[in-house]
Amino acid sequence: MMTFPGEAVAASRVLVVGDVMLDRYWFGDVDRISPEAPVPVVKMGRVEDRLGGAANVARNIAALGAQASLLGVIGQDEAGKTVRALAEADHVQAHWVQDPAMPTSLKLRVLGRQQQLLRVDFEESPASSALEQLQQNMSDLLDQHQVLVLSDYAKGALAQVESLIALARSRNIPVLVDPKGKTYERYQGATILTPNRSEMQEAVGVWKDEDDLMRRAQDLRRKLNLECLLITRSEQGMTLFTEQGREHVDAQAQEVFDVSGAGDTVLATLAVMRAAGLDWLQAMRWANRAGGIVVGKLGTSIVTAKELA
Repeated sequence: MMTFPGEAVAASRVLVVGDVMLDRYWFGDVDRISPEAPVPVVKMGRVEDRLGGAANVARNIAALGAQASLLGVIGQDEAGKTVRALAEADHVQAHWVQDPAMPTSLKLRVLGRQQQLLRVDFEESPASSALEQLQQNMSDLLDQHQVLVLSDYAKGALAQVESLIALARSRNIPVLVDPKGKTYERYQGATILTPNRSEMQEAVGVWKDEDDLMRRAQDLRRKLNLECLLITRSEQGMTLFTEQGREHVDAQAQEVFDVSGAGDTVLATLAVMRAAGLDWLQAMRWANRAGGIVVGKLGTSIVTAKELA
């Protein structure tokens, strides 16, 4: 039985840097097909906004009772104002870089009877001046935190991720990275990467069996000079690779309702537990428990300290 380290968590300070998004949900009813095209007609009911991407990681950190700081780029638009307000309401200490030339990243999901029917994305990459400001702000904030989380959703905020990792390493601050894409070389020198199963396959190819996965994972870990590599594997649980070898925990989900945002919750829990002084194996066990809880909820959601304990 694991005991939730409440006091250590409350004293933990985690800085999240990355792609900030707004997740907007349009909920409605569907009772007919459009006469104009073979698509369902959704009669709109309610609209719900939630923090997404790096902002959802920070929101999960705060929900666990730790001190969450967030650094990201938003536009000067309605979505940006909403993100600001939501972060404040969720007790996230946000430090915004505003880029008036780009829209705040927005994922609009249309749902009928709790089923997602459509997603529309609004996004553009930040200007180079915004990225320079982001790096300067991170440099100013780093020493006030115990752990740095880089949440990469390939929206452009982490285009200079190599220099951000180098900056944290020069201050001896652990760097947790949720990676995207095939070019994992950009994350060289991070402390730990947390790819999901499909992201890992994109990076190293499809493995034949567990021994083959072990070889590919350890080769990647050594190549990138990582302390750890944690692969989240949905119903297969999580596997942690270190210099000492391999550790695995089975999935705890009772019923999977929605996996969107689950990686954010896992990353947040891992960061909080590491900042609280737990080793990587203990942190993975807590992260696995949190992931099992959050997939039973609709949309990008949080896990609270009470639920986890």
